[in-house]
Amino acid sequence: MEWSLRRPALRIYERLLEQEVDGAPSHVAVIQDGNRRYAESQGKERTAGHRAGAETTEAMLRWCRNLGVDELTLYAFSTENFDRPPEEREALFDLIESKLRDFADREEVHEHRVRIRAIGETDRLPERVREAVAYADRRTRGYDDLCLNVALAYGGRAELLNVAREVAHDVRDGDLAPGEIDADELDRRLTTQPRRDVDLIIRTGGDERTSNFLPWHANGNEAAVFFCTPYWPEFRRVDFLRAIRTYESRRESWRRTRAQRALALVSSLRDRELPEARRVLGRLRGSLPEDELAEADVEPTAD
Repeated sequence: MEWSLRRPALRIYERLLEQEVDGAPSHVAVIQDGNRRYAESQGKERTAGHRAGAETTEAMLRWCRNLGVDELTLYAFSTENFDRPPEEREALFDLIESKLRDFADREEVHEHRVRIRAIGETDRLPERVREAVAYADRRTRGYDDLCLNVALAYGGRAELLNVAREVAHDVRDGDLAPGEIDADELDRRLTTQPRRDVDLIIRTGGDERTSNFLPWHANGNEAAVFFCTPYWPEFRRVDFLRAIRTYESRRESWRRTRAQRALALVSSLRDRELPEARRVLGRLRGSLPEDELAEADVEPTAD
């Protein structure tokens, strides 16, 4: 009875959230935590939790497509997962293999031109999983409407350490000058190459940490982070909408902070620099209230 009463309220809340969402982030990355705990809470084997989580993954892909997300990265198997009990690890490999092949053959994947890629140290995976990765890549190569990155055998800290060692060796051998080391050079050497920087990281299961997930592409971009308590199999569309609302709030805060800093700079300019100041304020219109713009005592002009 209680659940039957909650469902209409939940649908109303979801509709309200959907109205508040102004624009989805371009790249969403998800740490799918809580599969094992979900299974234990249901009195089932851990593998049942992973299978239930795979169903949420399918739904997540559909939500992203409907809301206009361009890229989705899923943390499916970390380098630390190699330390799990052999039987659980092999069950995960079986599930990953079957889902990659299943996704690659789905009609909606081809209808909506979904590109499926694996990122991480895939050479460490069993041959059957590597073959499934190659199959999904081959079947969806050339698609670009929505990119699905599956992080397999991935560890962010290890990847950055490997790049640092590689750069150090090249400098030592004279193949790279210290002055040539910049963000573009490091980015080129990363084995993990999402198409875009990460805008929003979602972690389910209650833990509030990002577990070295895409540190270069997420933290470097100051990605918004949304932590939530539902286990991954329990994650709902309403939770995803809440995450997007958090992203939009963070984005608006960034815009306002940048605008306020620019306004303070403009206010300190001398008279001879007022034409440029007016052009800057013209670009800021809409990011700050009119009363704050008026305090600058500079009339904005359009570019």
